[in-house]
Amino acid sequence: MRPFGDLEADIMRVMWASDEPLTIQRITDALNEERPLAYTTVMTVTERLRTKGWLDRAKQGRSYRYSALRFEDDYTAELMEHALESSANRAEALLRFAGRLDASEAATLREALGRMPHGPDADG
Repeated sequence: MRPFGDLEADIMRVMWASDEPLTIQRITDALNEERPLAYTTVMTVTERLRTKGWLDRAKQGRSYRYSALRFEDDYTAELMEHALESSANRAEALLRFAGRLDASEAATLREALGRMPHGPDADG
């Protein structure tokens, strides 16, 4: 999986922050608070994200409303998995990553690992 480009990431942040589906105009308005972007540019990149399976759209009136199909945590987990796949020594990369966690993050990771099924017959 390739990481999002800058505009893709910005669009997805807007989508993840919203509790409701958004039109291209609403996405563009949110993005234009930070930097000026053309409606057609936002539309093109939003459609690209839909094609990649990150967004869904539904017709409402004369326009479409977009909603996120996947959670932000899914994206982050996939990026982490991609980084591990690129490592020649996956175990060492995991150890170095774990060594950079603060105490709260380490406790969360320990708790998550404790809930995982173990052994060759474990699903998941």
